[in-house]
Amino acid sequence: MRTYKFLDQINFPLDLKKVSESDLQKVADELRDETISAVSETGGHLGASLGVVELTVALHYVFNTPKDKIIWDVGHQCYPHKIITGRKNKIRTLRQGGGISGFTKRSESEYDPFGAAHSSTSISSALGIAEANRLSNKKDNVVAVIGDGAISGGMAYEAMNNAGASKTKMIVILNDNDMSIARPAGAMGTYLAKIFSGKIYFSFRETIKMIISSFSKRFSAKAGKAEDLFRSAISGGTLFNSLGFYYIGPIDGHDMESLIPILKNVRDSKYQGPILIHIKTKKGKGYSYAEKAKDHYHGVSKFNVKTGEQYKSKSKQPSYTKVFSNTLIQHAKNDSKIVAITAAMPDGTGLTDFAKEFPDRTFDVGIAEQHAVTFAAGLATENYKPYAAIYSTFLQRAYDQVVHDVAIQSLPVRFAIDRAGLVGADGPTHAGSFDTTYLSTLPNFVVMAASNEAELVKMINTSININDKPSAFRFPRGTGLGVELPLINETIEIGKGKVVQEGKKLAVLNFGARLNETFKASENLKKKGINITIVDARFAKPLDENLIWQLATTHESILTIEEGSIGGFGSHVVDFLSKKSLLDSNLKFRSMTLPDTFIDQDTPENMYNSAGLDAKSIEDKILDLINSNIILKKQR
Repeated sequence: MRTYKFLDQINFPLDLKKVSESDLQKVADELRDETISAVSETGGHLGASLGVVELTVALHYVFNTPKDKIIWDVGHQCYPHKIITGRKNKIRTLRQGGGISGFTKRSESEYDPFGAAHSSTSISSALGIAEANRLSNKKDNVVAVIGDGAISGGMAYEAMNNAGASKTKMIVILNDNDMSIARPAGAMGTYLAKIFSGKIYFSFRETIKMIISSFSKRFSAKAGKAEDLFRSAISGGTLFNSLGFYYIGPIDGHDMESLIPILKNVRDSKYQGPILIHIKTKKGKGYSYAEKAKDHYHGVSKFNVKTGEQYKSKSKQPSYTKVFSNTLIQHAKNDSKIVAITAAMPDGTGLTDFAKEFPDRTFDVGIAEQHAVTFAAGLATENYKPYAAIYSTFLQRAYDQVVHDVAIQSLPVRFAIDRAGLVGADGPTHAGSFDTTYLSTLPNFVVMAASNEAELVKMINTSININDKPSAFRFPRGTGLGVELPLINETIEIGKGKVVQEGKKLAVLNFGARLNETFKASENLKKKGINITIVDARFAKPLDENLIWQLATTHESILTIEEGSIGGFGSHVVDFLSKKSLLDSNLKFRSMTLPDTFIDQDTPENMYNSAGLDAKSIEDKILDLINSNIILKKQR
């Protein structure tokens, strides 16, 4: 742990308030230094946190937290907040097993009034808290901090529309750093840039101290009309004004002399209604390597503070995401109807390379998964072949659109579901636990899961020609197994699984990337004289009913394995067996799924061990099944 003149004396915001206002920038400098130091040891979302250091200090200095509530949208930027709200001594456990979360988390601290990790939720939750305060006659302040990327999400607009009509006092701080994970997509980014370039509004307000005086003095009706006219004339903040917000800004978010008085006057104002403060910040501020990086060090692994070099694992195998990207590019060279869609995650979904090859056929729609899905559906109606590349956890946000706009109309949208299964340090908010369940329940869907990178290529190849219904293929985070990749003309028959190992008595139907763990379990079982059948199921929908029937009538037991929640592949298998009257005393059935709980952050390996989906757990489950059959036979 490093030593600091000011920060060593600050454990909670109450300690911060003892610091002279003239020394707050020094506190911010130390806080930034400690954030860099801590994240260099743990990895995490560095750039966003560095951009809000001054804002974090100013907010906790001005407001009476935790009585006053500060809600950080997404939570990527909350590390400085955690350091000065009682978690300084735990900051080097960030995103580690048993450590503190990389996002805000209600169960972790009273200073985290609302949990986050998915974007565009802060204004909605802040309005809910503000309305609860009003109903309870409480005068506590509520502040939502939202970035220029997150405010492009539709939910943020819905919240602003509601907040403007409610006339309930709340404060929204728009943290405009011209950068979310990638550069913000859509008209909002252009609009904010236009406001910022029109500095006349801020300089005028600054010159006559209108920001301060408008909250501390009463102006005549004529003065109020003059201000409204001025607002309209220069157009700064017009959108927010129209939504019912009192707009202030833009303001330099790294200038304490601007932030502190404005926050104080907004805090003390008698204005009844929502207020939006537009601040301009720099992602990665104060760390040269972050400032220069393309993504401003949005997400980093452990790194050397002096050189900026990140300590990334050097696997020779390509990532599943890279395999997806490369395969889609090959197909797109031969098929001009293929288009790719991302919701503000071009790098994470592998579409950056696709966009370089086919800029006109790549669409980044911003943080708007609902729109992304229906947009893809529209493309599909015109005989294009849209690939919606969306993380499993984010596709959850567009489920109604998947059902209503895609499935009901049987439109051939192809969903490339990245980060399927447990993902490690981001924890339960980013785990791909539910997509098999929520997609396999839908009519008119083909749902596939890749057991390795070669199978992923075949599934992409197969999806190209699924032109009468929607399809999805899921694949995990991380690198492949090193298997040889097939050609782009190698496909899979829809709904057909593959027997990859012949055995006796017990059959394992694996759906997804636990196949390698199943092989490991099998090797240990062979040493005990037990040989099992292993099937790469490939499809959760449609099921390979003929193969399942054959296995059920030639084996004593069936075990299904999947890295998803109950209600998915195993549930569909047992439903089929039940309908065919195959579940009786002659057949034992068990399923292995993710447990009915949210699994805390850790390494993926430890998370799967905790979930009971590792090789040892699979082996134990098989032995239990075999022993139960032996006991049953003896009883007969």
